[in-house]
Amino acid sequence: MIPALTVRDIRLAERTVTFQRPFRFGSTTVTSAPQVFVHAEIKIDGRTSFGATAELMVPKWFDKNPAISIEETVEELRQSLVFARELYLKQRAPLSAFALHAAVYPHQLKTCARVGMPQLAALFGPAEIDKAIVDALLRVLNLNVFSGFARNIVGLDTRLTPDLDQAAIDRFLSSRRPRASIHVRHTVGMMDAPESARQVALRDGCRYFKIKLCGDPQSDVKRLHDIADVLDNLSIDYRVTLDANEQYANLANLLALVDCMTSTPSLAQISKRTLYIEQPLPRERTWQTPLGVAASRFAFIVDEADDDYDVFPRATELGYAGISSKSCKGMYKSLLNGTRAALAGEKLFMTAEDLTCQAGLAVQQDSALAAVLGCTHVERNGHHYVDGFSGTPQEESDAFLAAHGDLYRRDQGAVRLKIETGELALGSLATIGFASAVSPEKIGRTSTTEIRTKGHVA
Repeated sequence: MIPALTVRDIRLAERTVTFQRPFRFGSTTVTSAPQVFVHAEIKIDGRTSFGATAELMVPKWFDKNPAISIEETVEELRQSLVFARELYLKQRAPLSAFALHAAVYPHQLKTCARVGMPQLAALFGPAEIDKAIVDALLRVLNLNVFSGFARNIVGLDTRLTPDLDQAAIDRFLSSRRPRASIHVRHTVGMMDAPESARQVALRDGCRYFKIKLCGDPQSDVKRLHDIADVLDNLSIDYRVTLDANEQYANLANLLALVDCMTSTPSLAQISKRTLYIEQPLPRERTWQTPLGVAASRFAFIVDEADDDYDVFPRATELGYAGISSKSCKGMYKSLLNGTRAALAGEKLFMTAEDLTCQAGLAVQQDSALAAVLGCTHVERNGHHYVDGFSGTPQEESDAFLAAHGDLYRRDQGAVRLKIETGELALGSLATIGFASAVSPEKIGRTSTTEIRTKGHVA
């Protein structure tokens, strides 16, 4: 029987995270960002349980509107969280975790649309609150995330995805198994030197790389040539993915990139080892532009265009073969898209991408979700652009090290992610709750400030 719950309280706080090196994606360079901490209190069968989650509020990704500032895009995410909190707390009837999400979902979109917020940003609030609720639910049921999803304790069903049937969802979930480890796909950002790929390969054993593109075919081809020169000379069986972050203005420019990659001898190896190209076109133009011949040369996936439950089937009609999973876009959507990919066999696939998931809850829950989906590699860049648990009180980072010694290490006095032979060990994530053995009450409770917004909560 699927458990029904009510939400008693939701607390929102934030803590600033300073980057150790600039992270440039698209036309934006980020040097710091606030991390949100969500604490949820639920009641189920007369019992009370607490859960938590965390996520970086990355500026200029959810909303790339050039007319608004970096701080305004962060404020949108705060608004999304506050709007969602009010909507979740208004639901007084006991519901399954997913039914609760589905009840809030249309109202969240309408509320955010009234203040001009793009739908991708609107999804952020429910995505974070859902994770904290699931953490609380797993804890009260004494289950880990793998067994919990396998039993469908959240009540995932077809109400938001009429193209699926319940049997397919149940079959997909029941087949989920824990993974012992997952390969790290290292991000080579626009401000990272090509030589950095060699350093990571030699130091951490990484052989999966994600390369950021700028949207200019000539510049990107030159950049790929420089990176290929590094990777080809390492004599490793490497794989790459390319991420344009919406920077290719039109299909003609994208085809110019594809043509150069497939016709330039010095790019033969890196082209053969390219698994897919991510979100090449602006999200709005994605829906106006079939990929055509480009899709016969490389596999393409959508990411920033993924702002609703019908996106994956719509994208496949335009030639896209995959879609990304990111906790900040919603774990339920990831699971339902995973069901779609499983039904399609090798024709469609899910990928696991990162939006600088920080050490602690964010990286653990997102890695666990990737493992549930069956992904064998995941983009992990939080450890690269941020120095371990930067800004986190030592007591908190020490608690994560003690509880997840397979995932973290102490290095020069700081607790950092542990990458060995290019992989993250995931064994300790199969613990009671959503991938964290640290009590929610010990996470994000100090050195944080309560989230308040400047806008009106409808």
